[in-house]
Amino acid sequence: MADLHLNLKGEYFDQIKAGTKIFEYRLAAKWEKRLAGKTFERIFIKRGYPKTGDRERIIERPWRGFERQTIVHPHFGATPTVVLAIRVN
Repeated sequence: MADLHLNLKGEYFDQIKAGTKIFEYRLAAKWEKRLAGKTFERIFIKRGYPKTGDRERIIERPWRGFERQTIVHPHFGATPTVVLAIRVN
């Protein structure tokens, strides 16, 4: 089974590592075709693009799926946006 790799900005990586962020949001328009109908074994959450072997900047979690949500978030602008919320807790 395949693994999903997500590269994140440092602030979001740190929130996931601390346990305060349970979803990673991706635009549904771009990510639906990448995730729909697929099952992954694990998800690798990376702070930026770490060098090979840099385990401090990689979190490995079991795949727990995703859900469709409509959110307002500064990263996506002031209008409600349809996203895929990937469970990362």
